[in-house]
Amino acid sequence: MSSRTQPRIAVLLGGPSGEREVSLVTGRECAAALRSEGYEVVEIDAGDSLAEDLRATAPDVVFNALHGRWGEDGCVQGLLEWLRIPYTHSGVLASALAMDKLRSKEAYAAAGLPVAEAMLVDAADIRRSHPMPPPYVVKPYNEGSSLGIYFVTEGANAPAALDGAMPGRLMVERYVPGRDLTVAVLDGKALAVTDIITEGWYDYSAKYTVGGSRHVLPADLPKEITRACLDYAERAHAALGCRGVSRTDFRWDESRGLDGLVLLETNTQPGMTPTSLAPEQAAYTGMSFGAFTRWLVEDASCSR
Repeated sequence: MSSRTQPRIAVLLGGPSGEREVSLVTGRECAAALRSEGYEVVEIDAGDSLAEDLRATAPDVVFNALHGRWGEDGCVQGLLEWLRIPYTHSGVLASALAMDKLRSKEAYAAAGLPVAEAMLVDAADIRRSHPMPPPYVVKPYNEGSSLGIYFVTEGANAPAALDGAMPGRLMVERYVPGRDLTVAVLDGKALAVTDIITEGWYDYSAKYTVGGSRHVLPADLPKEITRACLDYAERAHAALGCRGVSRTDFRWDESRGLDGLVLLETNTQPGMTPTSLAPEQAAYTGMSFGAFTRWLVEDASCSR
């Protein structure tokens, strides 16, 4: 921190990814909360001049409110390490690992965590024939917010009719039925389990539209499943080397008991919008949104 009476916080928001609009909302919410906590706040829309903007702003800490590629995959984190500016959330390696869905699955499996079968397949091959027996899911292996996901249902005769804009290499994952559960981890400690209830599946609209989903907090689950979710989320956070806050998503097929609980992915920069899950869980534990953002600023660092 500098000698300023009020630390200057640069909130990075927007950026060029497919999750730009969500990041703008997250960043503005966090900037307002940090101002209410007494910080001097500068909002920076992350673009080609980001390094110059940061040098001109000379912040004491960067609050990373970016979502998607470049902002949460280790790229911006590497720039901030280079500039020696402390920043919130996970570092370079953890961010890159968590964003690569196949490599993060390998880290989970090495830590003894349950994951769904998955593989990387050329998009052209997916269009030609089923890469695995249905049901399965096709998705980019390095995007978030449920962007570009295709479901191939059981008994489907034809493979996925992928959009031409999809990347040339995609992840194919065994479909896991059941309930959508999620756990936020703060400073290595799991906060709670939320049961996410939607009319269809938990897609981009359900995540970010008011009323798009209903959150049951705490989730009404058998004690064994609650304990497992909390434990698995903490272990996933540690296996990837996360710091600050993360959020790990699960699917639970209740007909199979504990064997039906599968870890899907870990988000190293969970959304901070009015419909977001991590701030909701923090509030459940007694931490206001302002206190949550303050904690992240105080936890900011480099080279970790």
